[in-house]
Amino acid sequence: MGRMMDMVIGGSRAIYDLWIDTPPVLDTETYFPGAKMLETDWMDIREEAAVFLGCLDRVPKLHDIVDRQEDLSDHDKIAWKYVSLRAFGQDHAANQALCPKTARLIRALPEVVNAGFSILDPKKHVLAHRGPYGGLLRYHLGLIVPLDDRGQGLGVLRVGDTDNRVKEGQGLLFDDLCEHEAWNHGDTPRVVLIVDIPRPGLPMALRALDRLLMAIIAQSPKLREFLDKSEIEVNKEDRPIAESGSVQRV
Repeated sequence: MGRMMDMVIGGSRAIYDLWIDTPPVLDTETYFPGAKMLETDWMDIREEAAVFLGCLDRVPKLHDIVDRQEDLSDHDKIAWKYVSLRAFGQDHAANQALCPKTARLIRALPEVVNAGFSILDPKKHVLAHRGPYGGLLRYHLGLIVPLDDRGQGLGVLRVGDTDNRVKEGQGLLFDDLCEHEAWNHGDTPRVVLIVDIPRPGLPMALRALDRLLMAIIAQSPKLREFLDKSEIEVNKEDRPIAESGSVQRV
């Protein structure tokens, strides 16, 4: 979201690396109990996420809304698209209006810092990377996942040394500092809800650093630019009906 901000946030990652020794995948019930509410209502979230598959030409690619992400997002020229619902604590009202049930759930979880729908086009590979800094944990909730002939999910998320199969209706909480990459091996889009929450149990010095970084981002004009670029328009005729492993458009 800006070269100076990237330097500040990216430089802080080394500090977190000195202090944090978190396993790659964490227990969701312990670290993010609010995820239970999302998983309980996952079908409602899935129905609303499917709306955006009817107008993918209007959903921005990640590197179009986040600066200097081309190497990660566009290396294979296959789209990784993102629907922003909350960014650094600021609700994206226009996009939330398109998925009111999901928005209600997110607003009921004040601990959520970022939230949005991640859409990987068929055969997309998101290259191995680490999160920009260590103050957040990342949660994925599988919503629309292509299946093979045996009913096996074709969405894969590697975190550390472990390949995790993305499953519809199931969540995975992981350490964003740990190297991770994702694949959609299917012939249809893969959709997950991405949620970032503050990392609990930080020492006082890192909690203070977190507050400073969040304050810098909240006041940055780059955040407003990100929200503006992320706004999506959806027409009634775009709305699809999602089925397991595929989406039917009406």
